[in-house]
Amino acid sequence: VQLVESGGGQVQPGGSLRLSCVASGTSSEIDAIAWYRTVPGERRELFATITSGGTTDYKHYAQGRFTVSRDNAKNTVYLQMNNLNFDDAGLYQCNAGRKIGTYYYPSGNWGQGTQVTVSS
Repeated sequence: VQLVESGGGQVQPGGSLRLSCVASGTSSEIDAIAWYRTVPGERRELFATITSGGTTDYKHYAQGRFTVSRDNAKNTVYLQMNNLNFDDAGLYQCNAGRKIGTYYYPSGNWGQGTQVTVSS
């Protein structure tokens, strides 16, 4: 499975962005998709997942501001981010793995990432 993210850019605080993660590969290989981000000075962190059935899960800071959706026909997962703040700046990557219960098991399938910059 190959993953390609896009949609990053520079926004002002309070602004919005929609990121995309396009996956290539057979549908049987793609179970859940997760969004990770690496902010300056921190480790890469999982903050949102979506299963093949459309069930989503979010970290607390993403809940209510970020929305993950998927278009299976296009093998694409979207991340709508609203009300962005300075703490959201970083490199955003998607990963194709497996979600079992509340646990997400990442695979070695990573995209190159897309950069999000928040500045006034």
